[in-house]
Amino acid sequence: MTEHVDPLPDDRRPMLERMVSGDWYLADDPGIVEAIHRSSDLTAAFNATTAREVDRRRELLTELLGAIGEDTEIRTPIQVDYGTQIRIGARSFVNFGLVALDVVDIVIGDDVQIGPNVQLLTPIHPLEADLRRSKWERAEPITIGDNVWLGGGVIVCPGVTIGANTVVGAGAVVTKDLPAGVLAVGNPARVIRDL
Repeated sequence: MTEHVDPLPDDRRPMLERMVSGDWYLADDPGIVEAIHRSSDLTAAFNATTAREVDRRRELLTELLGAIGEDTEIRTPIQVDYGTQIRIGARSFVNFGLVALDVVDIVIGDDVQIGPNVQLLTPIHPLEADLRRSKWERAEPITIGDNVWLGGGVIVCPGVTIGANTVVGAGAVVTKDLPAGVLAVGNPARVIRDL
């Protein structure tokens, strides 16, 4: 997702504050880089665990993520930008290979099923080449309602909300909001029927 940029150079807030509020920020800011290093260390430690290390895995996820609900299982490997902007509800299941670029909030409800190799992508980059080279970015949040099922390889783009009880077919690219209780497939994802 791309768009025209006016990064508002007179905005004096710290870049990390600008980032988490969804405003334009510089991705190579030292505070942001340090936050990425923290999440990278925690993600590597989590990905190095085995399924038998239940307590250690839960401890690492609690430290990495903004919130994780009771009886939620996340299989390795995962990759996140920061982790702290990800909140997952209770009894959800995340299969192998999740990529969650949580520049801003990614909220995942209760009883959600996420297939292998799903991508949840909040970042947006400018169209102007000089601004991309300068590392300007911003992001829009993703919300996934309760009891949603994302099939394998689904990509959810910035700013998307998926309503409760919706199923998104394998390989779909979700570029716009999806209502509750529907089946959506394709690229771009389109609703094909109510559930």
